[in-house]
Amino acid sequence: MIYSKILSTGSYLPQQVMTNHDFAERMDTSDEWIRTRTGIEQRHIAAANESSTDLAYYAARDALQVANIDPASIDLIIVATSTPEHLFPSNASQLQMRLGCGNIPAFDMQAACSGFVFALATADNFIRAGSSKRALVIGAEVFSNILDWSDRSTAILFGDGAGAVILEASDTPGIHGSVLHSDGRYKDLLLVPRGSGSPADSLADRLPFIHMEGREVFKVAVRTLSGLVGELLEQQHMQAENIDFLIPHQANLRIIKATAEHLNLPMEKVILTVAEHANTSAASIPLALDYGIKNGTIQRGHKLLLEAFGGGFVWGGSIITY
Repeated sequence: MIYSKILSTGSYLPQQVMTNHDFAERMDTSDEWIRTRTGIEQRHIAAANESSTDLAYYAARDALQVANIDPASIDLIIVATSTPEHLFPSNASQLQMRLGCGNIPAFDMQAACSGFVFALATADNFIRAGSSKRALVIGAEVFSNILDWSDRSTAILFGDGAGAVILEASDTPGIHGSVLHSDGRYKDLLLVPRGSGSPADSLADRLPFIHMEGREVFKVAVRTLSGLVGELLEQQHMQAENIDFLIPHQANLRIIKATAEHLNLPMEKVILTVAEHANTSAASIPLALDYGIKNGTIQRGHKLLLEAFGGGFVWGGSIITY
């Protein structure tokens, strides 16, 4: 039987850092107010000449260098992003060209903050089906471009960045399995109202910025992620104690703590980057994964539980042996 395993990871964070104190100089907030409610201390912001394709490219190059492989050996590219450089062509197709890959399948996937988990599950299925032997999966976002910088309820929450994973075919399980869900009833709680496919007569009334009903999103996220964790463990016939590390979507420290408590995992077993990165949407899980690997916390053989929740609502997770 064919499985997929993680060959390497990579990441990229823009050089510009914006701290909570920087926000306090431009709006009615403080470092303490932001940290207490979110756990965030700073975030990275893309330069004016940096696109989400650029961020994805740098993260991909990092993963390729770690694996020491030729980009021509990649036979599938999936980029998870809600902030593509263009409506088309896709970020993935631009990466295919810039990396020097062959004429391989390359496409973007939009599942908001759950995008990386959805993309990872998709690449896993490509490999299991024999359609791919080595896949590059990336989460890349420039959320700073869709923020209303005068809105305290959203501007403080997000940052920019990209994380990459290279999967390859294996005789033993790396990705044990994934669970993916969506529920469009909650659309109005977390969305960017304006899109290129919106009715033409309503475009003038639609803003190109994130709108979020924070308290309601928090309630649904905690409830949904707790159920997701149980579903993943049951699917793989595992117990919470089988998990070495939880790698959650880095949206809010309180949501992360609630999920860890449901697993009865101490916070020492949770990979945290929310303080340094803020919410980087589809990039947050691969950034946290790469961080845990490169600092030596995550070792080969460790079992990891990945989980994410985002606008749609969409949510999903995977259990992986690194």
